[in-house]
Amino acid sequence: MTDERAGRLLRPEESSPRATFLELFFDLVFVFALTRVSLRLIDGTGGSVGMLLAEIARTGVLFLALWLLWSITTWVTSRYEPERPVLQFVVVGSMFGAMVMAVALPRAFEDRALAFVLAYLAVMVVRPLIIGTALRGHPRRAVPLRLLAWAVLGAVPWLVGAFVPEHLRLPVWALAVAVDYTGLLLGWPLPRLGPARTAGWLIAGEHLADRYQQIFLISLGETILVIGLTYSGAEFTADRAGAFTVAFVTTALLWRIYFHRAGHLLGEALRVARSPGRLGASASSTHLVIVTGVLSTAVGYELVIAHPYGRTDPTWLVFIVGGPAIFLAARSRFEYEIFGRVSWSRVGGLLVLLLLSPAFTLGPPTMALAGAAVVLAAVAFADARRSRGRPSETAASPLGHGGTGGGEFPAP
Repeated sequence: MTDERAGRLLRPEESSPRATFLELFFDLVFVFALTRVSLRLIDGTGGSVGMLLAEIARTGVLFLALWLLWSITTWVTSRYEPERPVLQFVVVGSMFGAMVMAVALPRAFEDRALAFVLAYLAVMVVRPLIIGTALRGHPRRAVPLRLLAWAVLGAVPWLVGAFVPEHLRLPVWALAVAVDYTGLLLGWPLPRLGPARTAGWLIAGEHLADRYQQIFLISLGETILVIGLTYSGAEFTADRAGAFTVAFVTTALLWRIYFHRAGHLLGEALRVARSPGRLGASASSTHLVIVTGVLSTAVGYELVIAHPYGRTDPTWLVFIVGGPAIFLAARSRFEYEIFGRVSWSRVGGLLVLLLLSPAFTLGPPTMALAGAAVVLAAVAFADARRSRGRPSETAASPLGHGGTGGGEFPAP
């Protein structure tokens, strides 16, 4: 009887693959959270190369913590029924924790370190504890307990980092992030139990695809906020209007390139895969890099709209050109995950961006942003030309056909 009650917590096969209103509500926090990530990076520009790299590292650690919170929540709602009251409590609690993290993020390496850490650990430790308690007597209870054990292990460097001097915080928190992601990559292994291998994870593939598409759109929404807020707060001049227009067109191109074929077929690929857990885990990592590229591009928008002319600061190209380059590299990986191949246009676009970067330092920032937009437009045009008159492709992921594997545990 206990197993039957606990089993009701699992998402039934007939459950809709679409994200629930609760999950969309949860995502609203990340619209705000991603703007805080961009703001921290923007505030870190203007100094030396060393200072910029240090700020990128600090912001990267904080963003990885936010991403892990969102990602595990997504896998939880993909495996468990989000309409159950206990899951609704978990999602809303995770949402509040993410909100506190986002509020603390701009000064998380300064005076708000403890607030950021406590909010993060409250979600990472309490969430699996609640789910594990609700699954009492059910064999799948072992999965949240694995997450709980690794969360407690990772909590040590997180808490230590919150109390050490500021100049020591980055390496300590980098260790904490390494512990958390090592657990994820290895399947949270425990003594005697071994790992929960991704090949054996049971997931609602179409639901998971829907969620990754949505976090990509959220990251694009963050760029729209940056474009609008920056331009509305500056004097309306022709040069800023030009930068504003190019930034918007660039965002539209990112959307077009992502969803062309592969972006639409992730759900199908997960549905037909023999090993959907393996493909889903790979897609999670890929989308982490895709979103990173979009956020970096948004920082470039802010810099260019605020300072459209004058000599381009070479460090700005990390965002103006680096953002689209990161996006194209990750999008190439995404294409491989879906079709088992990579289009020459994406690789070519990436190489052109890198080769043109030195030339962009000779002109104004607007020229660099326009150059990146032209390269993205060329990639989008190549996509359209290649697919014109051809039947739609079907998913043929090499990652999803590697066998069912030997894992015995479902996804968290």
